[in-house]
Amino acid sequence: MTLGFAPSGPAPVKSSSGSASRLARMLEPAEWSAAGIPLLRNPRDVVSGLHSRHRPTPATAVVAVLDHEERLTASASFTRRPTLADGWEFRNALLAHLRRVVPHDLRRRTPVRTAVLLYCRDGDERWTEEDGAWMWGLRDACTLHGLRCGAYITLTGGGWQVLGEGRGGRRPSSDSIPAPLGEDPVLDRLMPRSASGAPEALRRAAAR
Repeated sequence: MTLGFAPSGPAPVKSSSGSASRLARMLEPAEWSAAGIPLLRNPRDVVSGLHSRHRPTPATAVVAVLDHEERLTASASFTRRPTLADGWEFRNALLAHLRRVVPHDLRRRTPVRTAVLLYCRDGDERWTEEDGAWMWGLRDACTLHGLRCGAYITLTGGGWQVLGEGRGGRRPSSDSIPAPLGEDPVLDRLMPRSASGAPEALRRAAAR
């Protein structure tokens, strides 16, 4: 794992109180690692499947909900608005999309499903303040939707990286051509199938 910090780009001048609040709504890698985030058994499969399904480009976030067997239950992708990185804003965006694609589990004493976030961005694999804001937003959105907070994954030109774990790979990357849906064995393993043999998540998506 390459350790280091990268600038999050030029930011508009804000009041000191506003900047302090924004900085409080982000998590650094050490804080994320200490939070007990569950490890993905097959991170490459998850990344490859989401890359094939959503075809993310830089500034695209893909939030996915996995069941206890690490199969995809639901997912949504959206493009980040060009605003200052703020965990509160990211939390609201993630929560809005989770509410659209999967019912909450707030009535359960213990979460049974896990939400993971794949964020495609420019730059390298080093942690940025933007990553910290996404981490804070994912953790808070999961709490408010009754989900277990899972991995935060970046996708850049150099490949993919599970931040806080040191696991990653060169493919897929933000420059990779996604495998067509229905022709990727990794995606087939990730998605549960219906009785007809078609991936269940794809069948539901086609019906909407």
